[in-house]
Amino acid sequence: MNKEPFQKTIDRLKSEGKYRVFNDILRERGGYPNAIWYGPYNIKNIVNWCSNDYLGMGQNKVVLDAMHTALDQTGAGAGGTRNIAGTSHYHVALEIELSKLHKKETALLYTSAYVANEWTLVALKQIIPDIVFLSDSANHASLIQGIRHSGADKIIWTHNDMEDLEDKLKNVSGTPCVVFESVYSMDGDVSPMLDICNLAEKYGAITYIDEVHAVGLYGEHGGGKLQELGLQDRVDIVNGTLGKAFGVQGGYIAGEAIVIDAIRSVASGFIFTTSTSPVICAGALASVKYVMDHNELREQHQLQASKLKRKLAHYNIEVHPDASTHIVPVMIGDPVRCKKLSDVLLEEHGIYCQPINYPTVAEGTERLRFAPTPLHTDAMISQLVDSLRKVLNEH
Repeated sequence: MNKEPFQKTIDRLKSEGKYRVFNDILRERGGYPNAIWYGPYNIKNIVNWCSNDYLGMGQNKVVLDAMHTALDQTGAGAGGTRNIAGTSHYHVALEIELSKLHKKETALLYTSAYVANEWTLVALKQIIPDIVFLSDSANHASLIQGIRHSGADKIIWTHNDMEDLEDKLKNVSGTPCVVFESVYSMDGDVSPMLDICNLAEKYGAITYIDEVHAVGLYGEHGGGKLQELGLQDRVDIVNGTLGKAFGVQGGYIAGEAIVIDAIRSVASGFIFTTSTSPVICAGALASVKYVMDHNELREQHQLQASKLKRKLAHYNIEVHPDASTHIVPVMIGDPVRCKKLSDVLLEEHGIYCQPINYPTVAEGTERLRFAPTPLHTDAMISQLVDSLRKVLNEH
């Protein structure tokens, strides 16, 4: 094989500051967000500031105990696809709990929220041949790929622009399906969910929402932004994740029973994939139940995020102007500098925060995306801001 095209690709990405480095990190059980970094020359104690384990549930004893019990009871793997040998009681119980969380008739587990988005949208095209997807311009890659792979007609509407969405809905020929997110993970902003639901109802559109950065974190019981706003009965299909606020792994959709059953029956990415380990399901089930009952986790989470934003604002460190959630994007605007700042923070200050560059965000909007949790102390926040001020001035 000619290696030259591969080398050119790597060289180009490195020169543009877009080459992704996977840091060798070891989380410390019971010590989150503390971690150990296996660097090129030595081992270093660090603080993880960019994990999506938003509530630290990946370290919660309730979750770990449930996983130990399931491991001893069932063994390691699921044993096959859901159809053949891979449905355990843990799968069934978890889907029931997720349907309760979202006040839907049923739920369906996938191996990840990315897979859930992609293959649900592909399945919708198979079920509704004339479906037309109307997708927010800031939607996640999984939604983009799902729409693309479905082969359905698509219309892109300007991010959070209700006038543009309505203009597009007026001209749809077919069955419209509005695809959007609640919390957008890179800018930290929120969609106008009520307005979207009202427009969808006015024009007879299906609604599909991605709540992966909101489930567990918003609403009285962690049902997401829809729960917080009292809109759970206004959206047809909800996508969520078990790998962020719930601290484990996997994704799912929830909706009416007949809808989910049809998707389950035709979605290849679900049907032909070995199912999630019962051990993972057991941990996720315990986590969902725990998070539903402990609103103080959400309150502390929001408190620490607010403290970080206020401290950054005090020192005139630029945060994305639309950031209104727990996600704190510090704007850098240059890919090479962004990568350099990330490296210096890690190597010299023990602060781990990966650079966010194109194609995750638009060129010229590169950033460091911080994700405070209830377990990030006030001292950690102060150390982060002091270190960030220093490296921004030096570089």
